[in-house]
Amino acid sequence: MIATCVHIKIIPGKEKEFIAATSENRSHSIKEPGNLRFDFLQDPYDANTFMLYEAYESEAAAAAHKDTAHYAKWRDTVADWMAIPRNGVRYNILEPINKSEC
Repeated sequence: MIATCVHIKIIPGKEKEFIAATSENRSHSIKEPGNLRFDFLQDPYDANTFMLYEAYESEAAAAAHKDTAHYAKWRDTVADWMAIPRNGVRYNILEPINKSEC
């Protein structure tokens, strides 16, 4: 199992649009085969800073996410709202060991 933490900083004034676009992407992503978790977080001290926590059963499931129409729509929609390029950091999930604990 793998997880990716995607760190995102958007330009001021795009918070509502970014939240709407990302919420739509999340609603589709959690239905993907192999998706264990997809959390969407906002920094309580900086309304323009977000993180996505995405957990998948395998590298193949994570890679398949990037081939979905909803991901492509999100990526293209939010591209111009980035204050800095988003940064995804990949991790191996050590615990929980099985997906029923996620």
